[in-house]
Amino acid sequence: MNLSGVKGFIFDLDGTLVDSRLDFDAMRRELGFPEGKPILEHLETLDDPDAVAQAWAVVEAHEIAGARAATWMPGARELLMSLRELDIPVAILTRNMRKATRIAIEALGIPVELALTREDCKPKPHPEGLLRIAATWGLACGELIYVGDYIFDLQAARNANMIACLYLNERNHIYQEHADCVIRAFDELSPRR
Repeated sequence: MNLSGVKGFIFDLDGTLVDSRLDFDAMRRELGFPEGKPILEHLETLDDPDAVAQAWAVVEAHEIAGARAATWMPGARELLMSLRELDIPVAILTRNMRKATRIAIEALGIPVELALTREDCKPKPHPEGLLRIAATWGLACGELIYVGDYIFDLQAARNANMIACLYLNERNHIYQEHADCVIRAFDELSPRR
C-alpha cells in the first residue's frame, strides 16, 4: 500500500484501535430495539422522553463498561507510537460517548492529539467529524486516511473524500467493496515499511 501522500491518520476507536467487547446485539436485546438497526439512529425515532432517557442510560452503561475493559488491538499501539515518533498527526473519531472515550484513552495511554465523539459532531456516517479534524490540522481531506472496522467508518471517509481503510476482522469482510484499502494488521500502515 502506497502511503506516501498520507499526512495524517484518523482511527475509529472500538473494534479498530481497541477491543472494548461491546456487544451491540446484546445492547439491542436489552433495549428491545430491532435486530440489525443502528442503535443511535433508532434512539432518534423514540418519542417518549422517559424511554429515551432509559435507553441512553443502557447505552452509556455498556459504553463505560466497554471502555474500562478495553485492550489494545494487536499492533495498534506500536503503529500509533511509530506515527508519533515521526510527528504524523493522529486522531480518533468515534460514535462512542466522550466519557467512555476518555476512559479508554487514559487507561491505555493512547497517544492521540484529538478525539471527537458523538457529543462533538454528528455521528458517522456523517463526515462532520472528519472534516473538523482535517480543518484543525490544516490538511486537505485527500491527504488523510480514516481507518475503521464498520460500514459507517468507510461511508464517513468517502463522504469526506478521505482514504477509506477497512481494518478486517472475522465479521466485516462484507464491507471490503466499500473500502479504498483493506488491512489485516496494523503494520501494513506503518510509514517505516
